[in-house]
Amino acid sequence: MVTIYDIAAKANVSAMTVSRVINNTGRISEKTRAKVKRVMEELNYVPNQMARSLVLQRTNLLFLLITDITNPFYTTLARGAEDAAKKHGFRLLFGNSDENLDKENEYLDTILKTRVDGVLIAPTGDASLPHLETLRRHAVPFVLLDREVPGMESDIVLGDGKEGARQLVKHLTEMGHRRIALINGSLTASTARQRLEGFREAMKLNDLAYSDDYVLETSFGPRSDLSEIEAWLDRMTPAPTAIIAGNNVLAVEVMRTLHGRGLRVPDDLSIVCFDELASYAEIDPFLTVISQQAYQFGYLGMQMLIERIQEGEAAGPWKKIVLPSELLVRRSVKNVG
Repeated sequence: MVTIYDIAAKANVSAMTVSRVINNTGRISEKTRAKVKRVMEELNYVPNQMARSLVLQRTNLLFLLITDITNPFYTTLARGAEDAAKKHGFRLLFGNSDENLDKENEYLDTILKTRVDGVLIAPTGDASLPHLETLRRHAVPFVLLDREVPGMESDIVLGDGKEGARQLVKHLTEMGHRRIALINGSLTASTARQRLEGFREAMKLNDLAYSDDYVLETSFGPRSDLSEIEAWLDRMTPAPTAIIAGNNVLAVEVMRTLHGRGLRVPDDLSIVCFDELASYAEIDPFLTVISQQAYQFGYLGMQMLIERIQEGEAAGPWKKIVLPSELLVRRSVKNVG
């Protein structure tokens, strides 16, 4: 096996010079650097990554922790994060918390034991604060995705949930709807709070009555038991003509519930939601959605994380990116005007 001493002998430099070239440290002339690299290529030298990480105190590993890998939003986000990591020479590990705080904590333990260089995280909600504080205590850089956590300042990439809710309500009112309901995630997640706030504001702006009976607070994640949605539909009197779903998973579950009752979308009830859906073959028509830039969430978040890792305090104050969304009108809303 070729060693740095073999390279040093052939290049007529010290082993320390070879080490500095490999790890890109120290002050070395470009002529010497080029000569050492040429000898490395001639001898087909492959650096020992473990030894290199000890020198640099880095592993070149990053961790992406999301809340629901089955959600197409996070699947696309993960691809963006992976592409950005690979571009900068990092490898990416994945974790999925399933909107579960205990599972998030288990991944936190894995993150610390693996000694990754940084973490890109979509937290389960406000209760994630102690986990983020642990990362900060251990000097592990992190960037938040999609959700803010009160009490924690950090780099973050967000969507504009309030504006998205306003656009959905506006579209429904333009189609003649006045009884509009909202099925939303837990208000312990900042995204759910923003969407509820935007919904309330839009209802008021459009002179529509707001009632807590027409709002269901549940989980953004998937479930096998649809009884909660069944009970909610039963207690809304009079029945809504349109439902806004806080994310695509909830939209699919509402549609499945309606299908079980023999009801059709949009003939019997109109549905719109946040985020694009995957190609669910059983869903027709395709939903009108607020489409968020999922790929950019992951790509920009990863770029921010790598900047923090490489520049540290020199990266400057915490950065907040709010990505605009787009209303995509399809065939899931009936004109009742």
